[in-house]
Amino acid sequence: MNVWIYIFVLPALFITSSRAAPVSSPESPIAPYLLPGAPTFELTITQFREKFNKANPLLALKEFRAISSSGATANLTRAATKINENLYASTALERGTLKIKSIQITWLPIQGPGQKAAQEKAKSYMAALIRAFTPGLTVAQSQLNLGKLLSAGKKQGYYARSEGAVRYVVADNGENGLTLAVEPIKLALSETLKDNQ
Repeated sequence: MNVWIYIFVLPALFITSSRAAPVSSPESPIAPYLLPGAPTFELTITQFREKFNKANPLLALKEFRAISSSGATANLTRAATKINENLYASTALERGTLKIKSIQITWLPIQGPGQKAAQEKAKSYMAALIRAFTPGLTVAQSQLNLGKLLSAGKKQGYYARSEGAVRYVVADNGENGLTLAVEPIKLALSETLKDNQ
């Protein structure tokens, strides 16, 4: 499998939704958690990278490079950076402002004696990504949150959980890769509250 194609196609699954039903399979092009008109974080990718690298000097991210896009993603710019041979970060940005709509860490599992160390490094980056958008968390708390997310999403293909104005998405494709995405969501009154007004 061409690793670069995988890392660029998977984030595309996170930015092409037009309805709000759950995804039935990892191959489905529908990602209901990033709907048209979804908000952005108040951070450009450059600001995010500087902040992330300052907070995580041992987990630095290199500069993100733009990826060409068309069709349904014409209002977005996609970009990615390679962390190592089996670990990548990618993002969907609002075109023009380059503010983040979705940011992901993707791990492509490897076999052999280096597997455990590679997996731990991937989890360190994923936990750091969680802390970047929930700054009050300690390292231990972010690792605990990550563990819960990965357990809930294991072998489901797609799993999402919202916490406040942030949504975490796990795309678990087994041996083909594991992605953690972080995205902003609009806060709204629940249907129950609306009905009672």
